[in-house]
Amino acid sequence: MAIVETRGLTKNFKAGQAAAVKDVNLESREGEFLVLLGPSGSGKTTLLRMIAGLEEPTSGEIRIGGVVVNDMTPRERRIAMVFQSYALYPHLTVLGNIVFPLKARGIGRSEREKKADWAANLLGIRHLLDRKPRELSGGERQRVALARAIVREPSLFLLDEPLSNLDAKLRASAREELEQFQRRVATTTIYVTHDQVEAMAMGDRIAVMNFGEVRQIGTPAEVYDDPADTFVATFLGSPPMNLVEHGDVVIGFRPEHFFPVTHLAGRAAVPEDLRAGETEGPYVPLHFRISHEEYLGAERILYGDLQDSRFEAKKVISRMSSTHGARFETGSVHAFAVPEQHLKFFDRAKGTRTARVPLVPAESP
Repeated sequence: MAIVETRGLTKNFKAGQAAAVKDVNLESREGEFLVLLGPSGSGKTTLLRMIAGLEEPTSGEIRIGGVVVNDMTPRERRIAMVFQSYALYPHLTVLGNIVFPLKARGIGRSEREKKADWAANLLGIRHLLDRKPRELSGGERQRVALARAIVREPSLFLLDEPLSNLDAKLRASAREELEQFQRRVATTTIYVTHDQVEAMAMGDRIAVMNFGEVRQIGTPAEVYDDPADTFVATFLGSPPMNLVEHGDVVIGFRPEHFFPVTHLAGRAAVPEDLRAGETEGPYVPLHFRISHEEYLGAERILYGDLQDSRFEAKKVISRMSSTHGARFETGSVHAFAVPEQHLKFFDRAKGTRTARVPLVPAESP
């Protein structure tokens, strides 16, 4: 296992253009599953490729296990990388693909096959050793790529969107298998994805990236519940966090924390169905005009806008259980509320978190 550190890591592909990766300071923990999450073009794959030695940094330093590796080849860094395409050799069998890196290092046949058998057994693909990649499913190809990586006994795994070519059902099962595999081998892993579900489900910590910068790093709960800025707030969550403008601040609240109430009394509200873990107030009452509704089986998504002169940018969303008995007609106005503890405040100009501000009582719509 190894700790990965980057210090001021920057990558410019072309002079005069914005940096693909800009002054990134990142430190993994030994044996953790660290996810680099961000939209296309955020710099996450470029950062991973610099750690792997496949891209040369413009400036900055990379350390693996406390050793500066900027001038080392990928092989010297003792890393194993699994690509989106899996990069299997089509003319070789599964066994041939798994032992290929060992053969390149001059390891004898008996030892190669012993290691391959161990890796294949660990990943449940011993019955596939004589097949060619074209005879495998996407999930099986993924496991072959992982087996080829693990036989090298690397100090670090780097995975670049390895599940993106799988269909939704297979991706869910492969995600579980990959997470269990990482726990068994207990090797530090850095995983790139644009899929927030993958990141939240698999990561010990998530580094959220945008425009080449790490905007926040923390556990899934930390980045979801306490976003550092409005980008993180709206990138994580489906639907994303509601943001409404109020003077010099932007106030955010998650759709699942925005729900109907039976009555309003001043600034206190009584919820119709207290959610697990919620406290009984205080609540901020808000009047919500419904524009349309989506039924998604276990839950309902309500779209509309606030009937409240205190706020600008009033489009908001509520997510609630489908078992909720209330009916919401298009154009109707309903009493909703948000627990004060779930309100987040951001600087309107900078988008970064800021101090909580008092809210004056709302006028009736």
